[in-house]
Amino acid sequence: MRRAEAHGPEPRHTQKGIALRVFLVDDHAVFRSGVRAELSRETDMEVVGEAGGVSEAVAGINAAKPDVVLLDVHMPDGGGVAVLHGIDSGPVCLALSVSDAAEDVIAVIRAGARGYVTKTISGAELADGIRRVAGGDAVFSPRLAGFVLDSFTGKSPVPEPPLDPELDSLTPRELEVLRLLARGYTYREIAEKLFISVKTVETHASNVLRKTQQSNRNALTRWAHRRRID
Repeated sequence: MRRAEAHGPEPRHTQKGIALRVFLVDDHAVFRSGVRAELSRETDMEVVGEAGGVSEAVAGINAAKPDVVLLDVHMPDGGGVAVLHGIDSGPVCLALSVSDAAEDVIAVIRAGARGYVTKTISGAELADGIRRVAGGDAVFSPRLAGFVLDSFTGKSPVPEPPLDPELDSLTPRELEVLRLLARGYTYREIAEKLFISVKTVETHASNVLRKTQQSNRNALTRWAHRRRID
């Protein structure tokens, strides 16, 4: 697996202070290059890393600790939702996609994204959206905002996900460990993928077993597969 690109941890300083640190996640390298070029014109932000897949995105984001993640929705291995479930708390995420489908918008917002814009957005508008989500605002086009409002009022055509207290009790990192366990990875392989120690993986796995009330790894794998966590 190609490790996510990460640039130096020291933030760039501008006349207005420390620049916003931005991480790009998209499986099209040409698109990432274009976004990077657009954002390079902004004096108050810098791209500190990029990734083209879910696993490298999770590892890269957790290592770089950006302020804002620009997140593609449709990628292999679970897409933007899987990234949102796998990263540590801290950065805010702005979905950036070619799709304006209600189910895509609602899925990533339910998973924790702070906004959703389509790839028809201009460079200046994208930079403004990054500033706004970093400042605590939610950013949507009017049409996409309507999908989110419909979801909260019960008018959305997208059904609410069923309640699962055991699954909801897992932290983002525990969920990522669970997903890799369900795929059959060893503790050492998981440690290498997530750039953490084997001992830390063992701790997360123990917490997952306890929270899901499963007796062993085989039972846990079956439990995960029933919930399509793989």
